[in-house]
Amino acid sequence: MKQWLPPVLILLATTAFTATGGLRAADSTMKSTKPAPAKDALQCAPGEISACGLPSNVVIDMSKARVQRPDAEWKNLLTSRQFEVARKQGTEPPFQNEYWNHHADGVYFSVCSDTPLFDSRDKFDSGTGWPSFTKAIEKALVGETTDRSYGMTRVEVHSNVDGAHLGHVFDDGPAPTGLRYCINSASLRFMPRAEYDAWVAKNSAAGKQ
Repeated sequence: MKQWLPPVLILLATTAFTATGGLRAADSTMKSTKPAPAKDALQCAPGEISACGLPSNVVIDMSKARVQRPDAEWKNLLTSRQFEVARKQGTEPPFQNEYWNHHADGVYFSVCSDTPLFDSRDKFDSGTGWPSFTKAIEKALVGETTDRSYGMTRVEVHSNVDGAHLGHVFDDGPAPTGLRYCINSASLRFMPRAEYDAWVAKNSAAGKQ
């Protein structure tokens, strides 16, 4: 895993959390004033295998699915932090979340649905205290919207399937993409590689029926 440690980001993240101590207070440090340009979702030809390992038709069907629940139901399914971050666009504190220093091999899913979002092979140490990735595992599953909160213009990222707020994407990341997907651990759940391979096989077979 490549080390990429911008000291300014470390200082900003740590200072903001120490000064305020709140879940939402860290939000302004997770987001920069320089937005990344929105990218079009990848389009796979029929029969091709997508970046996440599933046949293209399965990914397309998955990206069109919509998981919607009332807040009361989400509160029963998620922890308080998961609900605040994934459903209410909050931000967890840096360096005090589950996956910022997580190095196991596997895939990160949305905490709100059975949707793969990021691969550990694309994870890098951004020095910000949040999990960071150079790309989404399949862009058709990750949406982008313009975020103008806190007096800044940024690009917010979310799960296209269940609408969960994930974090933000910036254009100050390392090669090969130059992007930094700065993601909340609370919006993710991790699946080890062996389990993910089995999940891909199961869903690939289902897509052929």
